[in-house]
Amino acid sequence: MSFVGKTIVGADGVRRCWWCGDDEQYVDYHDSEWGLPTVDDDRLFEKICLEGFQAGLSWLTILRKRENFRRAFKNFEFEKVARFNSRSVERLLQDAGIVRHRGKIESTINNARRAIDLVGEKGSLAAYFWEFEDRREFEGVVSQTPRSKELSSDLRNRGWTFVGPTTAYAFMQAMGLVNDHLPDCRSRGVVETARKSVRIPA
Repeated sequence: MSFVGKTIVGADGVRRCWWCGDDEQYVDYHDSEWGLPTVDDDRLFEKICLEGFQAGLSWLTILRKRENFRRAFKNFEFEKVARFNSRSVERLLQDAGIVRHRGKIESTINNARRAIDLVGEKGSLAAYFWEFEDRREFEGVVSQTPRSKELSSDLRNRGWTFVGPTTAYAFMQAMGLVNDHLPDCRSRGVVETARKSVRIPA
């Protein structure tokens, strides 16, 4: 199921995807991050973990806490997060600056360990995730696609958690694996140009 989303014109006269509204932080995220191709392993790991934390919440809630998450999870350097233990979990459960959900915290630590395994196999997280790049033409707003289902299934088979197909698709949208800016959004062309020139590390 899909629907055609609408764009909105901000106070600055720029036409953007409707979901960023007029919140200054959200608008900046839309303009400077969302959809731009990302090949940095720590940022890829960060995003897929934060999408897991978002489950049941809004992305704006997570975005406003992102710097707290980065502090709590060692800037999402997964080699460091992989060394967290049960004491780390208890410490994080007392951290009011993040989402204090035991399952999601434990999932992040588990996924860090799985990320190390994946890098050992593929060379980098970027090399792996970009295997799932989706070049589909924009056909409307959807919450998941066949490619996100494939990514979700493969990650879960590798032991990752909190990576359902909707979470996987939100990750793909944000990291530039698909261009889901609306056709008349100013950022769509910027993202498409960047996607054409992205270089995926081995």
